[in-house]
Amino acid sequence: MSEIPTFPLASKVAIAFRGYNVTNAGRTAELLDDHQVGQHLTDRLVQAQDFYAELMGEKVDYFHILRNRIPSTLETYTADLAMIVAIELAHWDTLLDLLGEEKERIQVVMGYSLGEVTATIATGIFTYEAAMKPILTLCGDAAELASDVTMGILFSRGTSIELEAIHTRCEEITSQGNGVLAISTHLSPNTVLMLGQGDTIDVFKKTMKDFLPKSVHLRKNSHHWPPLHTPIVLQKHLRDRAALILQTTPYQQTLPNYPLLSCVTGKIANTGLNSRKLMMDWIDHPQLLWDCIHAMLAMGIEQVVHLGPEPNIVPATLTRLAENVQLQIDQPSWVGYGLRTISKLAARRPWLTNLISRDAVLLRAPHVEQLVLEDWLLDSHGNQPSESNDPVTEN
Repeated sequence: MSEIPTFPLASKVAIAFRGYNVTNAGRTAELLDDHQVGQHLTDRLVQAQDFYAELMGEKVDYFHILRNRIPSTLETYTADLAMIVAIELAHWDTLLDLLGEEKERIQVVMGYSLGEVTATIATGIFTYEAAMKPILTLCGDAAELASDVTMGILFSRGTSIELEAIHTRCEEITSQGNGVLAISTHLSPNTVLMLGQGDTIDVFKKTMKDFLPKSVHLRKNSHHWPPLHTPIVLQKHLRDRAALILQTTPYQQTLPNYPLLSCVTGKIANTGLNSRKLMMDWIDHPQLLWDCIHAMLAMGIEQVVHLGPEPNIVPATLTRLAENVQLQIDQPSWVGYGLRTISKLAARRPWLTNLISRDAVLLRAPHVEQLVLEDWLLDSHGNQPSESNDPVTEN
């Protein structure tokens, strides 16, 4: 067996857990036989299967699903959530093994959407069962709402997006009684994700020229999404029902084992005593991902390690930010090109130009390294197999 490379760890590290997506297996089928993570995956997936069967009254075979690369659908949404969190926790277990005493370099843990639930487990606030009980109990109803929900990606090639103007227009459209429209994620200064029922996204698009600059565009996503992190979930009383479950949910009433950066608040807000309240807010509050990314830059984070199968939102956001900042830094000087040329170059990203002029921490973005753990494990280990870790299951 070849020597395993040393894990490339920076001095100040952030951990990021991914959320739900239309694809949720990533490279897990390959990792099931990996000598480093295979046993952790087996343990966590069996835990998830057992708890899912106990809570939901039906069996699920994650090993069959993963090895046969069975795709996710809204019908499998509940089972998929339990599986994603289990895989993320197996990655976390593996990472702690790799780091040993160096795990003290972890400065902060965060998670996008479902990833924040995983983060509460990883940092010791909730057990897997305590955190997943309200999620699995209620997410079937969230999936039912998805059949009438469309995602819109609103982005600007010019100025930063004015969130208040968007929020106001969403409330105006919602008040017409033809469906709820709301911001679900503040992705970056020039991008937000919106979720809307019926034709509310189309109504917004038709009228956005009346209150937004021409540089702002709206693109519809072809998939249907459970409308968590929006007021749409109130139609099935998901927040109140979760609150009832959380009233008797045990949790660690002290600070998390690692600082937890919450997309609910956009800052490190968990004191231990407010864990139930943050979980309730997680259900219907928009995700403040940009605030979390800015907070990481302000903390001087040098490396973000992404955990979970095929993470996309957080690494893509960090990559775009780093590329845009680097392009801004690399603009030619006025000596060679003149002020008019520089003005034109800056005009391509005025939202970023304005931000950098008043917020120097953004200049750190190109220097933040990113590492996707599942890719590193497979690429650096050469996917050295062990004996199959699949448990024997009954039909």
